[in-house]
Amino acid sequence: MPGDLPDEAFELGRTCALAAECGRDLRRCAQMYDELFPATTFDGDFYTAHSLAAAFCAPWASADRLKMAGRTALWVLALDRLVDHTAASLEQVTSLIRDCLAVADGAPPQAAVTRFLADLRDELATVEEFGVLHRLWRDQLARMLAGMARAWVWRDTRAEITLPRFVDNADSRGTCFVDLSHWIYAGDTWAKGHLAELRAASEQVQRYLHLLGDLASYRRDVSWGDLNVLTLGIGRGEVTDAMAGLAGEAGELIGRVRESSPRAADYLWRQMGFNAGYHNISGYGRP
Repeated sequence: MPGDLPDEAFELGRTCALAAECGRDLRRCAQMYDELFPATTFDGDFYTAHSLAAAFCAPWASADRLKMAGRTALWVLALDRLVDHTAASLEQVTSLIRDCLAVADGAPPQAAVTRFLADLRDELATVEEFGVLHRLWRDQLARMLAGMARAWVWRDTRAEITLPRFVDNADSRGTCFVDLSHWIYAGDTWAKGHLAELRAASEQVQRYLHLLGDLASYRRDVSWGDLNVLTLGIGRGEVTDAMAGLAGEAGELIGRVRESSPRAADYLWRQMGFNAGYHNISGYGRP
């Protein structure tokens, strides 16, 4: 038996226990805002996958330090469902965006989705630096909402979209909003003082995950009529080539981050690695 096997097994076991604790928090949140999370869409496998992602992207952290990332990711997915599957018109999408931005600015919530957002906002406000960083958080939220609205229009109008243009709308996935919320809430002093540098790396990771997510969800997206890069006349080979380029560019930016914050760098790099490995093992995205 290799001498390092017990240590490796211990770390894997600890990470799985961390994932279980993160999963319990996600389920509690879903119960608090139950109308946002119908079981037909958010089943047990969903919570397992997202709690594993949270734990394996930052296995050194505690569940309490990861709760903002997990809860924000959960809110983004609930919002995405409302935009993609509930909103029947651009006016409804625009109204939802307006309500979210108002709550981000301090307005009282009027619906479950904005009540959840208000709770995230208020939890972030327990961090001293949020007063200064609120503008960045609100800006990233606005970018995500604009990206979701743009994707809704593309799907509704059956617009012809090039691959570069599709990639440029990666904010619609919300990964950067999750990352920024996490760093504001649980980042170290260096991270909170260098969010511009971290956001640049996070944006490149988000572009990679934007394409990876579409490969993973291709069959589901086709059955639901959702926008997907593979339904735009873009071949899988072209997409995977673009992903390789994006991963390389992300790696360069993450390398610069690593010089000052190895854990922030690991968090970003693990996002790409975990999601690529998870979906490959799971056999998703193989039409």
